[in-house]
Amino acid sequence: MIESTILRVGIAELNVLRGEGIIKTTGLGSCIGMTLYDPINQVGGLAHIMLPASRIARDANFNKAKYADTAIPELLDQMLSLGASRKNIHAKMAGGAQMFQIELDSMKIGYKNIVKCKEILKELNIPIRSEDTGGGVGRTIELNILNGSLSVRSIKYGIKEI
Repeated sequence: MIESTILRVGIAELNVLRGEGIIKTTGLGSCIGMTLYDPINQVGGLAHIMLPASRIARDANFNKAKYADTAIPELLDQMLSLGASRKNIHAKMAGGAQMFQIELDSMKIGYKNIVKCKEILKELNIPIRSEDTGGGVGRTIELNILNGSLSVRSIKYGIKEI
């Protein structure tokens, strides 16, 4: 049996991989699991995005993976450095749940994350192939670098491929 590479991405982290392997993140509530994938060169990346915009960062040396507006361009740059071709890249995303019933718009982080991620992808001309976003359930995702499938697992809905 051949052991496949499994890269784990924590909260406010990102990682990229070329060739065979899986990139996985757990604990997506209001966070977004953003994946970018180049099927021709078999290069993929995953970012576990916590918040929409880096303008709220207090430090000049903030964590780029934490915010949608900096994580997605950083993920793209790292993939290009591994040999991905810009014209082949598409996105899949999951998460952005509203985990608690809150009436304040300022607390609807999941929704804001979804909107900002789509805005950034549009600015970068990266098409969204599929998504499993919103709702009220947490998710775990795994991106298969060999074929680009994104497995989304939740307690309520089980496992599905998007």
